[in-house]
Amino acid sequence: MNVDLGDLNAFITVARAGGFREGARLSGGSASALSDAIRRLETRLGVRLFNRTTRSVALTAAGNGLLARLEPALGEVANALDVVNGYRDRPAGTLRLNIPVSAARLALPEIVPAFLARYPEIQLEIITEESFVDLMAENCDAGIRYDERLEQDMIAVPIGPRKQRFAAAAAPSYLARYGTPQHPQDMLDHACIRGRFASGAMFAWEFEKDGESIEIAVNGPFIMRPGGGTDLAVEVAKAGIGIIYLFEDWLQPYFDDGSLVPVLPDWWPSFPGPKLYYPGRRLVPSPLRAFIDFVRAWPASSQPA
Repeated sequence: MNVDLGDLNAFITVARAGGFREGARLSGGSASALSDAIRRLETRLGVRLFNRTTRSVALTAAGNGLLARLEPALGEVANALDVVNGYRDRPAGTLRLNIPVSAARLALPEIVPAFLARYPEIQLEIITEESFVDLMAENCDAGIRYDERLEQDMIAVPIGPRKQRFAAAAAPSYLARYGTPQHPQDMLDHACIRGRFASGAMFAWEFEKDGESIEIAVNGPFIMRPGGGTDLAVEVAKAGIGIIYLFEDWLQPYFDDGSLVPVLPDWWPSFPGPKLYYPGRRLVPSPLRAFIDFVRAWPASSQPA
């Protein structure tokens, strides 16, 4: 039976994404092109692979069976092609990274331009996502996360600063009006700019000094989703609405220009820097291998752990 490999890839894309629109977004194609490919494939196979309604797309039993056999097979095809790619003078292909906004802002601004200049035949795609994701399901080669529990088959490589700190800050106008906290417990009497994760959990404010650790459940008039809402939260803090708690590196430019003032700097907790992680159970694609080697050799990587 003559089946087009592109149609099989389209099938896997739609199956992983759970729909044509999301599949088009992840693959960079169009929903109509994916739909046409699935229609061709179903016609050639003589079976329905998806049950479609106006609201959902779900695999049939035949579709589930095909997906279970295709994914490892196409993975081997990709690995075989990448072996051939390894004989090129320069690595080429697409590298897809799933990272939080904080890493995009604090860990990659210097690394990415230098990497792309070094490897002009590699196309780098960045997907910003705050929650921990299944790299395989999201069709990503690797990810970056802070202090996450990784699965046993994941390999982690430090990227960017080895140590960072969370910092509390407020506008001079806010502190002039309400006073400056002298202890973390004082935060309970102040307006604080809070973060809520997609899970619904509130972002904890943690402080530490001389072996003492304190976690404060603060209150305040403004709540944002970490990542996409962070820049707006900074503007709210600069306007004197409340105290913000964020990466020190993110706040440093505002400390430098005086629009924000450090609060309780002796209590700011440190934490390990971000890590690049990727599955260890399969052949590493050459674009990812080039990126890993580049990150290992990057000057920031020589900082002590």
